[in-house]
Amino acid sequence: MPKTTVCQLLQDKEANLALCAKNTVAQNVDPEYVLYDHPVCPRHVPFVLIVLSGWGEGREDEYNAINKSNCLAIKTLRNIYPYRWRTLKAHGEWVGLPKNTDTGNGEAGNNAMGCGKIIIQRATLVDNAIADGSIYKSEGWLHAKEGWVYGGTLHFLGLLSDGGVHSRYDQLQHIFKTAVDQQCKKIRFHILLDGRDVHEGTSLQFVEQLEKDLEELRKWGCDARIASGGGRMFVTMDHYNADWRIVRRGWYAHVLGDAPHKFESAAEAITALKKADPHCNDQYLPPFVVIQKKNGQPWGPILQEDVVINFNFRADRMIQISQAFVDEKFDKFERIRWPNVRYVALMQYDLATKLPLRYLVEPPRFEKIAGKYLSENGVRTFAITETQKMGHITFNWNGNKSGKTHEINDTYQEVQSENIRFELEPEMRAATIANIAHDALLSGLYDFVRVMFANGDMVGHTRDFEATKRACLAVDEGIKLLVSGVELCGGMYMIVGDHGNCDDMVQRDAEGNPQLDACGKPLPKTCHSLDEVPCGIGGPGLHRNVRFRDNIRDAGLANVTATYMNLLGFEAPAYYEPSLLTFDYNPWAFTGVHEDYRPPMDDLKATMKR
Repeated sequence: MPKTTVCQLLQDKEANLALCAKNTVAQNVDPEYVLYDHPVCPRHVPFVLIVLSGWGEGREDEYNAINKSNCLAIKTLRNIYPYRWRTLKAHGEWVGLPKNTDTGNGEAGNNAMGCGKIIIQRATLVDNAIADGSIYKSEGWLHAKEGWVYGGTLHFLGLLSDGGVHSRYDQLQHIFKTAVDQQCKKIRFHILLDGRDVHEGTSLQFVEQLEKDLEELRKWGCDARIASGGGRMFVTMDHYNADWRIVRRGWYAHVLGDAPHKFESAAEAITALKKADPHCNDQYLPPFVVIQKKNGQPWGPILQEDVVINFNFRADRMIQISQAFVDEKFDKFERIRWPNVRYVALMQYDLATKLPLRYLVEPPRFEKIAGKYLSENGVRTFAITETQKMGHITFNWNGNKSGKTHEINDTYQEVQSENIRFELEPEMRAATIANIAHDALLSGLYDFVRVMFANGDMVGHTRDFEATKRACLAVDEGIKLLVSGVELCGGMYMIVGDHGNCDDMVQRDAEGNPQLDACGKPLPKTCHSLDEVPCGIGGPGLHRNVRFRDNIRDAGLANVTATYMNLLGFEAPAYYEPSLLTFDYNPWAFTGVHEDYRPPMDDLKATMKR
């Protein structure tokens, strides 16, 4: 794949100078989005926000891939300016999740950083709708019910898990039991296996729980069975158009009843597929179809006039399969058969395109997101990451809406992820992303460069500790390059994690001790951690009086928004969570540099021998 840099954007110098002029012309700002200049931080100082996905502040032990990889760039920055570093909450109520035992995730974290408020997340909204009964009065539910009352089969499609990131089993359980209470006589389940937001190897437990519930439903007179399945990273749940083959595999298994592996039960499928390939784990299991013993026919392909309820509440990994169901002009793969079904999602997945039209619970609503404020006030933004995280710093950042906040002032660049397992190439596209962002920072075309490195999260989910160490080093090299760019342009940087993952890669008991298998080996962990995330600021353009406040002890990711607005030269809206910064100067307490800025790159050059 050819290397892409912002230098390509600079080839037509006259066009780009015209673009700059067009961007900086005084705009008629919508009165609702007026921002006022900050009294200390000037505008138009180049600023880069570096988001480290899956990068928390864990115990400094042998299970922390960041600690064991010895990331010298970020370590040096922290050692030089300790008063400009702190940690933030990135889980539970700090990002709008139901309980403080809920780990943070990319959607919740980037919603918070993009919107400046704690957004009540989808899982909580579904819980509330079930509790007050509104889910069963919704237009989507009534539409689905009409389908099964008229004889259509009800199909449930989604992630079989209680991880709480994309779905939760207790919510699914309540919904299918209510459907049976309301005259549903035939249900089929198309299950995606997790092992990513929950521990590897737990898929069989979830299948056994579901089978137990289905046996009860059959006693109630409902023909309820598992029809198809597969691992979430290999079947159906692609995101950001990374690999449509994943969606195609799901379509063939769920809709056509066609898969390379056929078994008489889902439990048999999991056991046999793992026995055939001992290296295969839950999230990468190939697609399978459950067949009838008497004739070998699939139990539940999706047919004309059936009802499909997608029970994932999270959007990113269900948008593409939803398009396959509802888009008449769909062309990403040959569907073979496109049944006219009543397709209903647990929540609407894309607020901009209104996909899908029918859903059971109102999704989160976002008001006055930061991107809209900044673009209305003439801030030129360049956002970049690779495919696997592109929606996090655009779609989630912009309030779960596809598209840009401003066609001129917003520039988004996606670096195509390689379609291979991440532990095989843990560096991913970090170097390319860093190079392009570095060029963007120096180009003069942008005020705000927003970067996300995916490695810590994507490789951390694989359980491969050595690969994750390499992933962390790749991110550290990217940080080193971007900070050097900040030095060259006299700008500022902010570094922040969006949730934990690679900082704690072992399963732990209630006391926090590593759990061991029968052979005494630590049990690896694939899911996110509850750890706080790092947050640091710096750069020669940062006013010498700026430091973190010490009176916001329990700050979370929503506080990041007002903070970067300050650094971009604006007072933040009053209804945003407060900024983390203070601008008071006490010369007796100040421990950093005064007039002379000490470039951290000098220390990096002296210490980094890689």
